[in-house]
Amino acid sequence: MTQDALFQTLLRLGDNTLVLGHRVSEWCGKAPVLEEDIALANTALDFIGQTQMWLGYAAEVEGKGRSADDLAFLRDVWDFRNILMVERPNLDFGHTMMRQFLFDAYHRALLAALSTSSDTRIAEIAAKSVKEATYHLERSAETVIALGDGTEVSHAKMQEALNLLWPYAGEMFEADATDQLMIDAGVLPDPMPLRAEWMEKVSQVMAEATLSIPEDDFAHKGGRSGARHTEHLGHMLTQMQWLQRAYPGANW
Repeated sequence: MTQDALFQTLLRLGDNTLVLGHRVSEWCGKAPVLEEDIALANTALDFIGQTQMWLGYAAEVEGKGRSADDLAFLRDVWDFRNILMVERPNLDFGHTMMRQFLFDAYHRALLAALSTSSDTRIAEIAAKSVKEATYHLERSAETVIALGDGTEVSHAKMQEALNLLWPYAGEMFEADATDQLMIDAGVLPDPMPLRAEWMEKVSQVMAEATLSIPEDDFAHKGGRSGARHTEHLGHMLTQMQWLQRAYPGANW
């Protein structure tokens, strides 16, 4: 196991929660009802808290004197290692909740597996975070079912969201040479059982939501390696990183 492989793994874990946390936070003050406004803000806070732990550990592993804040606010777009799905814009509430559910179903399974990681620090972070992920999954699943099996309009919007997001889901289970090093060392779980668990949950929820899962298994890739990101990530970072870029070293 190399330190660089561990560093890249921690970036992948932390960047997913950082980017999705920011996306979800964009609903603050704009959600369709007050209850959802509060719930989404709390979800975003959970993600940012998890990011602090993942990127804090990543900074220690890197050993170059950087902090979690440096990794969050002072890296450029090509240095991010998040999956492409989480950087997609919110579009509408249905799209946001469908993206949330697809990620939550994966995230809950991943964190549960990581809680037995051979890396003690990763296991501790995962064990703490899986409780939040379990709650996130319950909420997003309930919302997807309610909207999918709701009115004709809400059903159509949720089916459209699923169709748009499905080609991005496969990247969550991609395994490259870095992943294989971590799998062989017992740090990461094999993604295939995770995919089976995820698919079982997704199939169950979509059946209840009366939504049809697309048959196409094409998957957009490149985010986890930094080889490719959508144009949306750069625009998002200009907002998220503006203060630290404009006023280097600023603190409260």
